[in-house]
Amino acid sequence: MAQNNTHRAIGRAVTPVGTAGRTLRGTGGAAVLGTVVIGSALLAGPAQAAPSVSPAAPAAAAQASAPAAPAPAHATSALPAGKLRWGSQGTAVEQLQTALNEHGASLSVDGKFGKLTDGAVKDFQRSHNLKVDGVVGPETRSALNGGGAAISGGGTSAPAPSNSATNSQQAIVDAARSQIGASYSWGTSNPGVSFDCSGLSSYAYAQAGIDLPRTSSQQEAAGTTISKSEAQPGDLVVWPGHLGIYAGGDTVIDAGRSPGAVTERTIWGSPTFVTFR
Repeated sequence: MAQNNTHRAIGRAVTPVGTAGRTLRGTGGAAVLGTVVIGSALLAGPAQAAPSVSPAAPAAAAQASAPAAPAPAHATSALPAGKLRWGSQGTAVEQLQTALNEHGASLSVDGKFGKLTDGAVKDFQRSHNLKVDGVVGPETRSALNGGGAAISGGGTSAPAPSNSATNSQQAIVDAARSQIGASYSWGTSNPGVSFDCSGLSSYAYAQAGIDLPRTSSQQEAAGTTISKSEAQPGDLVVWPGHLGIYAGGDTVIDAGRSPGAVTERTIWGSPTFVTFR
């Protein structure tokens, strides 16, 4: 008959084996004692928390890393239709001066077509194999616009042929008239005293802010020859070796050897007309 072993090691606990006291095995081999679960999960300590999601990068940082949008290309408005020349004023002339500056000129954009703008136009015409006349007509305008179509624009271009005068042209006529009665003296330009023909025209144009060359031949060469039907008060009336200022209608103000003074008189012969508009 089997004998129960009643010998026990001193101090060693004995786990009774029986229905009530039998050690239970849970799923996965973990020992279950009452309601206490002893397993590898408990022995390993608390489960490690899942890593937190890092906050989104600030919007400013994202913007900083994004490539900058390219700056819009500079575009110059096309010059408006209509001729521009010495004496023209307004926004159309400002557009012209801006366009000339983009082709290497160095003009003040003041909307006044004077000596410097005239010189810049002629330089542009010369460099583009255009007629060098200082007048911004269809060919010169097209070259400045890069071949683009013109747009309508503000400002005062050279007016259509008529006998009316702009402010600057009227200032030229008024200045010449103010010297009627001064004596004729070759090579002089002495207001209230004496003039020769080109001295009078130089003086009158200067009162309108326009610098002319000193001699009559130089003045004729610097301007643009036009027909009488295109002439306006303030343009020059030119004969061989002599010139005067067109006063409108059929009259000219000039300083002549005969009658030896500055007078306003009827145009004679078959002169040509020169403009700086």
